[in-house]
Amino acid sequence: MKNIYIQDLNARDSVEDFFMIKKFNIKTSTNNKPFCDMTLVDSSGEINAKIWDIPKDFVPFSEGSLVKIRGTVSEWNGSNQVVITKIRLAVDSDQYNISDFLMTAPEDSNTMYAFIYSYADKITDSDLRALTTELLTLHKKEMHYFPAAMSNHHSIFGGLLYHTKRMLEMAEKMCQVYTMLNSDYLYCGVILHDIGKIYELQSNEHGIVSSYTKAGQLLGHIIQGIKLVHIVGSSLNIDEDKLLLVEHMLLSHHNEPEYGSPKRPMFPEAEMLHYLDIMDATIYDMEYALDSTSEGEFSDKVWTLNNRKLYKKKDMK
Repeated sequence: MKNIYIQDLNARDSVEDFFMIKKFNIKTSTNNKPFCDMTLVDSSGEINAKIWDIPKDFVPFSEGSLVKIRGTVSEWNGSNQVVITKIRLAVDSDQYNISDFLMTAPEDSNTMYAFIYSYADKITDSDLRALTTELLTLHKKEMHYFPAAMSNHHSIFGGLLYHTKRMLEMAEKMCQVYTMLNSDYLYCGVILHDIGKIYELQSNEHGIVSSYTKAGQLLGHIIQGIKLVHIVGSSLNIDEDKLLLVEHMLLSHHNEPEYGSPKRPMFPEAEMLHYLDIMDATIYDMEYALDSTSEGEFSDKVWTLNNRKLYKKKDMK
C-alpha cells in the first residue's frame, strides 16, 4: 500500500515506500566507483534517486519496474534527491494499486482522442481531412497511452493527446483573432506535428519511456513524422502541393536548427504551429513545477526553462 507521495517529500525525510522506476542507469563516480542513478515516479511527480554503494553481484533494475525503497531525502543542486539504502522489486502480495504510480494526463484518453478526432473531422479540405483522420485512426491505440516526451513536457500517460488537445483549443481561438489563418492547415499541423514521437520513443502501455528507438536516435520525431505523412499521403493520393505544406509545418515547428528544425516556418500557419507548441510546452512545465510549490514560495529550478525558479503567487480572494 502506498503511504507517501513524491510531492510530499522534503529534505531530511526518511522514506520507505513503493515507487516506479522511470529511468535507470549505472554510472561511474569521480573516484571510479559504480553507482546507480535513477528517476522514481508516482502519480504525484518524479524524483532523482541514487544508490552509492552497490555490490558486485548487483542486478540492475529495468524501467517500468515497481520497487520498494528505503532511504533518506537530501537536497542536491536545488532539487530533492533520495539516497537509497535498501531496494527490492514489488511482489503481488504487496497489494499495490498501479494507478498510484502512473503520472497521467488530467483528462481521460478516450475523451481526448474523440475531441481531437472531432477537430480532424472539422477540416473542410477533403485531402487534409483524409490525411489527418487516417493517421489518427492508424495510431489510435498508441495515442491513448503515449507521452509527448521522454523526460520533458507532457512526459506522462496520455501526454501526447493532452498536448495536442490543448494546442487545438488555442488554435481555434487564434483563428478567430487572426482571420488570415487557414484553420484546415493549422488543425492538421497541430494534430500531426508530434505523430513521429510514436516511432521515436520506446514506451510501454503505462506511458513509461525506456529509451529512444534506433530510428528515434538516428532521425528524430520530426523526420519520422514527415516520412509517415508522405507515405500515408501518397497512398491516399493527396495533392502533392498540400502534402508539401503539411510536411513543411512538421519540419519547421521547432523553429531553430539546434532543436531539430532545418527550416524556419515560411507561412503563417507554420509559424502559429511553432508558437502554439512552445507555449503549451512552457506552460505545462510551469504548471507542473508550481503544483508542488506552496503559495508565496519559489519552486525548485526547472531545467527545461533555463534553470529558472518559479514563484507561486498568492491567489487573490
